[in-house]
Amino acid sequence: MGMPATQPRWTAEMLRALPDDGKRYEIVRGELLVTPSPSWTHQGAVTFLLRVIANHLHARRVAEVRTAPADVELEADSIVQPDIFVVPRVEGRTPRRWADVGRLLLAVEILSPSSARADRIVKRGLYLAHDIAEYWIVDLDARFIERWRPGDERPEIITERLEWSDVPDVAPLVIEVQSFFAEVLED
Repeated sequence: MGMPATQPRWTAEMLRALPDDGKRYEIVRGELLVTPSPSWTHQGAVTFLLRVIANHLHARRVAEVRTAPADVELEADSIVQPDIFVVPRVEGRTPRRWADVGRLLLAVEILSPSSARADRIVKRGLYLAHDIAEYWIVDLDARFIERWRPGDERPEIITERLEWSDVPDVAPLVIEVQSFFAEVLED
């Protein structure tokens, strides 16, 4: 009987050497995650959420929203590309690079069949370990949003109204969840 094959522990350097072939390559604590290019509907959900989050943040000028592809390096062996993420401004200015920020206020992943394990288990563990204030998993098929916060053992399942505030004592962003799904899924 032969020895079992072991998977290499991936590093940032190894990840950056991979080809630009349309797939999304990420590593979480040395585990390589590979997902195909997102679907049209997936990108529609990203576009909708990006627009409403950007509009919400614009007047406040305390945080910035970005989308993948963008390497977010939370640990030396963990580089992820959240579909959407919010970072604080640095000394009142837009950060120029990830190293200037070092933390996320919000991470959002739009669930795909090929990313369910990575988004719900692997990335969630990483995000919550780094005290990211909120992590949303948008499930287009089930038509709900899972909201995770540090210390949560289970997500809050949101089907009606999602409220998120990036700044205390300021009116929150409100997303009518069913309207969001109706627009993105065109029904």
